[in-house]
This record gives sequence, structure tokens and C-alpha cells, in this order.
Amino acid sequence: MMFKSFMKQCVRVWKLLKKPSKKEFTTISKVSAIGLGVVGLVGFAVSLVMGFLGLS
Repeated sequence: MMFKSFMKQCVRVWKLLKKPSKKEFTTISKVSAIGLGVVGLVGFAVSLVMGFLGLS
């Protein structure tokens, strides 16, 4: 019973999906790359500070 309801929801979502345009895809890619870079820089800064304080 629960599986049947889950499958109905999956089919409903699948029907709403659409392929992103080239502009949408480019924008999403840029934002994702910037976010990944920021997270990497924060991690690098934390590791530098910890190394400087002798905590690592």
C-alpha cells in the first residue's frame, strides 16, 4: 500500500520535470562552482589557522 502511494508520487513529480535551458544550466553550474570554491577556501583557512596555533 505504501509502495503504491510512493510510486504515484514519483510519477507525478516525473511529469512535472523539464530539461533546463542552456542559460539555466550555465547559471546553476556557476553558482555550484562558486559555492564549492567558497567551502574549499574556508576549509583551507581553518586548516591554516589550526596549523598556526599548533592544534593539528
